[in-house]
Amino acid sequence: MGRPKEFDPDTALCAALQVFWKHGYEGASLSDLTEAMGITRPSLYATYGNKEELFRKVLDRYEESHLCFVADALAERSVLRAIERLLDGYAQVLTDPMHPPGCLGVNSAVCGGGESAAIRKELIARRSLSEATLRERFERASAEGELPAGEDPADWARFVMSVGLGMAVKATSGARRDELEKVGAMALRALPVAAPIEAPALAAQA
Repeated sequence: MGRPKEFDPDTALCAALQVFWKHGYEGASLSDLTEAMGITRPSLYATYGNKEELFRKVLDRYEESHLCFVADALAERSVLRAIERLLDGYAQVLTDPMHPPGCLGVNSAVCGGGESAAIRKELIARRSLSEATLRERFERASAEGELPAGEDPADWARFVMSVGLGMAVKATSGARRDELEKVGAMALRALPVAAPIEAPALAAQA
């Protein structure tokens, strides 16, 4: 018998990401996955575990490779700039022609019972974590006086999260990047914070 065909696990994982992104969790069959990854089912199970475990690894890769802009965006000094960069980055990812339209998590969010129920819980948990991160950023804005008194950081975190999820649904339906950017711009106008005033450039010293 010949030796099993060797493959690059990282490259195969990226291929699986594209399949799940396009078809969603339930829509991606094992045959679709193994064909795209260039491996056999035994190799998939031996390297990644079952389909559920593979999808969890794909989610991690998606967040590392395609949502890596989030941390830098939320680190902006102004919360308005932070949300602006966040929504702009999301619009770019959702409409990148190099990948399927929409968001991997949103495209996979409609799951049934059985094995898929665990994936649904995983996606809900990750969205909850993202919303908690947004809430912390708005809490910081509140503590620094950017958010007016009486405004609840949790409410604005839910608002921004809902805008992002809506953008993902629209992208899957064919919305263009400029259309999503307009949605983001309208969301920014709803935030109860003023645009930061840029400090004038220092005059050159004689």
